[in-house]
Amino acid sequence: MVSAEEEVSAKALAARVRRPRNRIRDTGADLVFTIVNTTLLIVVFLLVLYPLVWVVSASFSDPIAVGSGRVVLLPVDFTVKAYKTIFQYSRVWSGYMNSIFYAVVGTLVNVGMTILAAYPLSRRDLYGKNFIMGLFVFSMMFSGGLIPFFLIVNKLGMYDTRWAIIIPQALSIWNMLIAITFFRTSFPPELLEAAQLDGCNDIQYLTKIVLPLSGPIIAVLALFYAVGHWNQYFTALIFLASKDLFPLQLVLRDILIANTIDLNLLEDAKTMAAKAGMRDLLKFALIVVSSVPVLLIYPFVQKYFVKGLMIGSVKG
Repeated sequence: MVSAEEEVSAKALAARVRRPRNRIRDTGADLVFTIVNTTLLIVVFLLVLYPLVWVVSASFSDPIAVGSGRVVLLPVDFTVKAYKTIFQYSRVWSGYMNSIFYAVVGTLVNVGMTILAAYPLSRRDLYGKNFIMGLFVFSMMFSGGLIPFFLIVNKLGMYDTRWAIIIPQALSIWNMLIAITFFRTSFPPELLEAAQLDGCNDIQYLTKIVLPLSGPIIAVLALFYAVGHWNQYFTALIFLASKDLFPLQLVLRDILIANTIDLNLLEDAKTMAAKAGMRDLLKFALIVVSSVPVLLIYPFVQKYFVKGLMIGSVKG
């Protein structure tokens, strides 16, 4: 038998479960702010998105339609002639291979150097830490200039070699500061003391404890460095003379600015060269081709990218 008190308690509990949760209502000012903020973000999003969509649409449109301004949003007279022409141009393939080499090898060197510099500087027991940190920060604020930089690279025998793109930029001080902050906030001194009591030396502590738990900062550093290597062209313009070593961005620069692409060297290009807007069509297609790798990689590391920005917002 269920008593009257238990029945009343059960009914009260059921009513409380069915009762909707109290919700804080937005005031009029909150509603206006939400509407204005959402509208502004949508407008900014469309302003950023439209040029990207237009470039992609123009790259798949007929050259005459592009030259006459008929492409507004969607492709007009869909064609892939520009992409066929680009991939017949040998320098595009060599530029792609060179950019992949610079991005992969350069990123490995960059991440390794950054961790080797940041981890010791994050330790409170490093002798002369403040002096070493001062030297790093000084080099970030002041430089000797382009001419001494060029002379040093040339004297070291790295001019017109792949190492001229990788070695002189092996370490970013800003990224090192972000890594130092991560190591300081993520690994307390007590963890090091516990590892040392178990017989762990500094190298074992770094390789077996610190690095396996540092996936987010490694992903952030890899993203920063890889995108920088993929987009850089000025260093290659200064230190590379052989066109076989040019990265893709330098090939893109030649086509977009110098207009050095020779349509006569391309298979079946003589008939296309006569069409109005063919050169512009090649430019748009090459922009898409050079941007695809970064666009494919970024979604997979976007969450680490945001976390890296939060890590860098606090210095200590």
